[in-house]
Amino acid sequence: MTKPLVAILTGAGVSTDSGIPDYRGPNGLWRKDPEAEKLVTYEYYMGDPEIRRRSWQMRRRSEALGAEPNAAHRAIVDLERSGVPVRVLTQNVDGLHQLAGLPARKVLELHGTAREFVCTQCGGRGPMQDTLARLDAGEDDPPCLECGGILKSATVMFGEHLDPAVLGDALAVAKACQVFYAVGSSLKVHPAAGLVGVAAEHGARLVVVNGEATPYDEVADDVVREPIGTALPRLLGELAG
Repeated sequence: MTKPLVAILTGAGVSTDSGIPDYRGPNGLWRKDPEAEKLVTYEYYMGDPEIRRRSWQMRRRSEALGAEPNAAHRAIVDLERSGVPVRVLTQNVDGLHQLAGLPARKVLELHGTAREFVCTQCGGRGPMQDTLARLDAGEDDPPCLECGGILKSATVMFGEHLDPAVLGDALAVAKACQVFYAVGSSLKVHPAAGLVGVAAEHGARLVVVNGEATPYDEVADDVVREPIGTALPRLLGELAG
């Protein structure tokens, strides 16, 4: 018997149990400090050296690079290892799905990754830790070592477009899957949130797992309000059989 293709869209709520704060929840980063949004907005970042310096200090203090996968990440890995075909479409930039053991080819990072830097001029990339080491050595806005261009985290900032190849692959998964889980996401940020509607339109069974209401609750086959760290292992455990 052929097992159904399961697509799992993961948002910030999946990583809060790993100590990484979300952005738009009741205690989210943008609600606590609206000015922080400028640090991840492309126009401000590229046009203001002071914003870049503050942004690099934020990266330096970030909990993401030292975080460990939690029960939700491990539950997805367990499902994949049970033989169920799984694809993760993540809005998160923390790399915790891969760190938990999910093959990188099965993870589509819609908003990029905080584990790498990229040069905005020549496109060169490398490990984020290399740039953080330059901060520790005294640089406050380290330029590209190859061309002198402005470096940034390899994440998609506000004002930037998603990688069309990654988005195209995500759309293909949303159209092809039989089951679609939307987990820990407000489902307000597009185009990522639109993948939910695409999956539903193509006949997938839609399950929303989130602490607060989302715009897609009304079209979901099931809405789960339990904490993600307990709900997802239970739900995926049922799928794994």
